[in-house]
Amino acid sequence: MEWRKSSRSGSTGNCVELRQDLAAVRDSKQPIVTLPLPRAAVRELITKLSR
Repeated sequence: MEWRKSSRSGSTGNCVELRQDLAAVRDSKQPIVTLPLPRAAVRELITKLSR
């Protein structure tokens, strides 16, 4: 599965990555540990952050 990193995260490596199917997130510094989330929750978060 592919992971996406925000284009605004810069080169520090301090970011949260989003799985391409919107079903999980992970810390870029600890990529083995993932947090599964409902897709609807991720979509709602993205909508609220993009306002």
